[in-house]
Amino acid sequence: MSNSEVSIFLQQHPHISTVELLVSDLNGVTRGKRIERDLLEKVFNEGFNLPGSVMALDATGTTVEETGMGADIGDPDYVCLPIPGTLAPVPWQGEDRAQALFSMYETDGERPFTKDPRQVLVRVYERFKQLGYTPGIAVELEFYLIDRERDANGGLQPPVSPSSGRRMSSKQVYSMDDLDEYDFFIRDVIDTAHAQNIPADTVITEYAPGQFEVNLNHCDDPLMAADHAVLLKRCIAQVARKWEMEATFMAKPYIEEAGSGMHIHLSLMDAEGNNIFASEDPLQNPYMRWAMGGLIDMADGVQALLAPSINSFRRLAPDAFAPTTKTWGYDNRTLALRIPSGSIEATRIEHRMSGADANPYLAVAAVLASVCEGLTNKIDPPEPVEGNAYDQEHPSVADNPRDALRAMDRDPRVKDWFGAEFIEMYDICKWSEIRLFERQITPLEYELLLPYV
Repeated sequence: MSNSEVSIFLQQHPHISTVELLVSDLNGVTRGKRIERDLLEKVFNEGFNLPGSVMALDATGTTVEETGMGADIGDPDYVCLPIPGTLAPVPWQGEDRAQALFSMYETDGERPFTKDPRQVLVRVYERFKQLGYTPGIAVELEFYLIDRERDANGGLQPPVSPSSGRRMSSKQVYSMDDLDEYDFFIRDVIDTAHAQNIPADTVITEYAPGQFEVNLNHCDDPLMAADHAVLLKRCIAQVARKWEMEATFMAKPYIEEAGSGMHIHLSLMDAEGNNIFASEDPLQNPYMRWAMGGLIDMADGVQALLAPSINSFRRLAPDAFAPTTKTWGYDNRTLALRIPSGSIEATRIEHRMSGADANPYLAVAAVLASVCEGLTNKIDPPEPVEGNAYDQEHPSVADNPRDALRAMDRDPRVKDWFGAEFIEMYDICKWSEIRLFERQITPLEYELLLPYV
């Protein structure tokens, strides 16, 4: 972003006194610093420093020292530079706060820091562009609204609507009444998103009490599409807090209810602006088939990136509208890869494998890399699936993080696309998290085992 753009922004927002400088870490959590207004032009010109170890944090926010990113090398700083188009007000903080998204570089400010997930997507997209196609990306995010007050057993529960005093207790998918009851929140999210140049447009109630989905508009820049998803998650969480609720993008906050996914829609345009997936019968379109073939062929290798935590794998349950098998087909939500119905010109792939907890940069990168492999190598997919895939036998994806990480290590294409250094760091961090969660003794173990074993 140029200094003139910063000057224009400050002129348009004279009440801004503090600016939040945000960087998305390995887990998609925003971290960074706050500065005062008079430092903004300097920071946008020169960047700001942040330890590279923020990209090697576990679920507790602690540096995983085994990555070699912390004390062993002195925990050095790297330079973070602004992402154009992301400087915007922060309405939930009043009139005096703004924010901007940054990405990490080496200290020379020229070379990308290869362990920044956004720079991973930059790497993948630069290689993808060699195909000569422009990807159109649209992201859908599912999330739950949670009451700050826990239930009688200490568990999560949906919030109470301030308009009716009613707590959601049934699924009521696509319910207009539930949308009306939470219109105050939905309007605030959409208005706040638009104030931050985030193109959110549609909200629906989803398949569980308190579960919603927000759609982002189609974008022909995958980096911008992922930036929007990162910022929208922050927007939703903060607006919920403003209304004394919590919003969670956990993949499976309730074991008995549907999980939350991040669905990525992809179309590809040629040099003349034609959608190469468009055809009367998309199931027989060779470009569609090769793209699906690549997504299925690399599904095992990228599963650990799309399901980043132990909780992520709880979402992958049969009959819960989350994909458990490597399947594709037309207008079928029991599949991992769906071709939505609609006009021929809008033919696209809906990638349904990512949890809502996945890092958007890594999820978009996984889709692009897999599609590129399929198109380049003309990988044929299995036959498209009709009917309920949960009632059929199909090759499955990993149902636990150990198998997913091992599959990632076995696929040399993942290191080739994402960078060996990044994958090594990711691998170490996620094995560290597995050990962290497995060292816990659950209340159920005490209840069922302590009195009897």
